[in-house]
Amino acid sequence: MLVLDIDITWPVLVLLLFDLTIRVWAIIVIPRNRRPTSATAWLLAIYFIPVVGLLLFFLIGNPKLPRHRRKQQEQINAYIRERTKDLDFGTLRPNAPAWFTSLVGMNRHLGAMPLAGDNAAQLISGYQESLDAMAEAIRGAREHVHVEFYILQTDAATDDFFRAMEEATARGVTVRVLLDHWANRGKPHYRRTLKRLDAMGAAWRLMLPVQPLKGKWQRPDLRNHRKLLVVDGRVAFMGSQNVTDSTYNLKKNIRRGLHWVDLMVRLEGAIVPSVNAVFLSDWFSETNEALTAEFDLDDLRAGPGDLDCQVVPSGPGFDVGNNLRLFLGLLYAAERKVIIVSPYFVPDEALLLAITSACYRGIEVQLFVSEEGDQAIVYHAQRSYYEALLEAGVKIWMYRKPYILHSKSLTVDDEIAVIGSSNMDMRSFGLNMEISLLVRGAEFVDQMREVEDQYRSLSRELTLDEWRQQPLRSTVLDNLARLTSALQ
Repeated sequence: MLVLDIDITWPVLVLLLFDLTIRVWAIIVIPRNRRPTSATAWLLAIYFIPVVGLLLFFLIGNPKLPRHRRKQQEQINAYIRERTKDLDFGTLRPNAPAWFTSLVGMNRHLGAMPLAGDNAAQLISGYQESLDAMAEAIRGAREHVHVEFYILQTDAATDDFFRAMEEATARGVTVRVLLDHWANRGKPHYRRTLKRLDAMGAAWRLMLPVQPLKGKWQRPDLRNHRKLLVVDGRVAFMGSQNVTDSTYNLKKNIRRGLHWVDLMVRLEGAIVPSVNAVFLSDWFSETNEALTAEFDLDDLRAGPGDLDCQVVPSGPGFDVGNNLRLFLGLLYAAERKVIIVSPYFVPDEALLLAITSACYRGIEVQLFVSEEGDQAIVYHAQRSYYEALLEAGVKIWMYRKPYILHSKSLTVDDEIAVIGSSNMDMRSFGLNMEISLLVRGAEFVDQMREVEDQYRSLSRELTLDEWRQQPLRSTVLDNLARLTSALQ
């Protein structure tokens, strides 16, 4: 009879019990209210590298804002719904499809903002042209200027924008500024930008600051990615562009000759208070200052246009992915054509299924991405989806380097469009605070088509035959990057 005499010391026993406890705890806690792919990725990380995986999970495993911030968002949503429930937000266009009406209702339920009619929307595709247009609007301010950008830098390209704010404060106009903390700290001109804001007398705050010593802490890679400007509650700008030079003033970008290509929209009409409400919500979240007087709905102005518009805010302060649900609803409603522009395209299973299903239904689907990437992991994760998209029939247009196509938009058939700050990736769906604008109106889609045609003329089509010639090392990198994208 063979007897194994195994001497297990107390330290070994403790380690084994600790390891077992981690694994049991992970199975109970991690899958709860989490997408299966994300839960699987976290479980694999913790099982294979328990200590490191556990530390990473505690650092970046919670995709939501702290509870008090989520409570604030709930209060804001309730306030907006109450203030807007009996108001007339302009005359809506007739004969809206039933699916559009139900989609608007979903957006209202999730993000609180109403659908507004009688709006004008002008696209601005030139990078410096956009900065100049915003500066001109600020110079016309008489009451307040609300500035909220993911990245805000004073440099040669943005100097006139900052001078316009300085002139506004000198006239007695209230200028409030929000900029994301993590996106700006350590970047060129950060300290100089804050000093210039102080010198002009602007009221400014950092968004989602990671300052543990000041009691300000949440998952460090939760970001406020919104880009918007509101002047006197009558003119608003929003879109994909940050207030910085087109190189972002980064040496690595300048060395590679990279320049960002963006798209902004100038808005007039009853939709402007909704854009302003997003700013006021973020200001309240960062300062606890409720600027209810600035949410002026007593004088809703009709714009010089006839567009129906709805603002859709989204992010970790909401319970569900408002932007993802918007995109899914539009993709399943499409009847003829869908054109997607997204610099960072890392879809979840639902979005990938919606896009490929559209192709199989006979819908023409085009996707615009950049030929060159500025973020290696995202770039390779994005590439891992190209084969499935191409096989389904998606036309992939690659905007030629050294330009980074940074615009974010979606057009459906001939009457519906979305423009804003949201990429079609899992970061924008779960970790970033974003703002999107849903627009109904053929004249706006015509503007979008002109921009899409311009992008197409500066792009080359990626074919399935070309893709299948990719070297093995690229496939390996793409697949590894795809796995990391699930860690949310």
